[in-house]
Amino acid sequence: MLDYGNIQKEFFGYTKEGIPVYEYIMINRNGMIMTVLSYGGVVRELWVPTTDGQFTDVVLGYDTLEEYENNPGYLGSIVGRYANRIANGKFAIDGVQYQLALNDGGGKRPNALHGGWKGFDKKVWNATTEITPEGPKLILKYTSHDGEEGYPGKLETTVVYTLTNDNEWKIEYTAKVDKPTIVNLTQHTYFNLSGKGRIYNHRLQIHAEKFTPVNENLIPTGEIKSVEGTGYDLRNETLIGEAISNLEKQGINGFDINYVLSEKDDKILKHAASVFSPESKILMEVYTTHPGLQFYTGNYLLGWWGKRGNVYDKHTGFCLETQHFPDSPNHENFPPTVLRPGEVYNHTTIFKFKLTY
Repeated sequence: MLDYGNIQKEFFGYTKEGIPVYEYIMINRNGMIMTVLSYGGVVRELWVPTTDGQFTDVVLGYDTLEEYENNPGYLGSIVGRYANRIANGKFAIDGVQYQLALNDGGGKRPNALHGGWKGFDKKVWNATTEITPEGPKLILKYTSHDGEEGYPGKLETTVVYTLTNDNEWKIEYTAKVDKPTIVNLTQHTYFNLSGKGRIYNHRLQIHAEKFTPVNENLIPTGEIKSVEGTGYDLRNETLIGEAISNLEKQGINGFDINYVLSEKDDKILKHAASVFSPESKILMEVYTTHPGLQFYTGNYLLGWWGKRGNVYDKHTGFCLETQHFPDSPNHENFPPTVLRPGEVYNHTTIFKFKLTY
């Protein structure tokens, strides 16, 4: 019988509301391991093969459910209904204005962020499993009711994680709605390909010629600007530490910016980025069908205690969030994010891991 991998299910804890949460341990035929919680679709561990038959856990996370229920950095979570920021928490569809909670920065900025005070990262998802020739799959489903966090429409969402036998973490998002709404789903895992320490020695390349500049509240100005001649130019492989230092010289506190992979929602799978750790020799390639990529360098990791006694300080992890652009509903020149009845939201992302010497 062919080895397609396996999945184990273990009880992880009860939420504050008494809802049981389970951890799913996915193992592909190469021994690569990913552990996922039904709470928030959190990827808690991702053990990637390194040299001499060893494995490195390349994602930041926590040991307990209580810590994930108080997870200000969204470590490992699915975020939605709308990932990233919406200015003043306001948007309109067909002339109808909607107001969302202003939860950015714990309510310190005038934006809606990552779906609200209790977004998809804080929901218990219905989980089922499947072993396929591609590798083990975890199918996560959540139904968001009309008016939840201020968003219109009953949204039925499915997110499928596959740990492929080619050492890929593939994510497939689909959603449908019963009345017009906006949708922008992503995954907010923080990576550290060395497994520890700061990310300064990681070498990064982002295949984007343009980005969306932001104002002081991290809201796009509406301009789509060339990276040429800016600190955001990562078209050539660059040390993350050097790139951060270049921004800091301009008074910018690290990266938290959207890169333009396409100026339309073309749904073509694009090679968005590559990151390499010289310490672990792990290369991660990022592919997505979405038009944007948010690069974030963990600027607000504030000495949090993580799993196995690790401390997560500033710049100990990075996010590459495949997405639609921030505040898209308020910019007609950005790819549209309105989902209507009868339409299906589709988005695929692949994180591919290789050993490179």
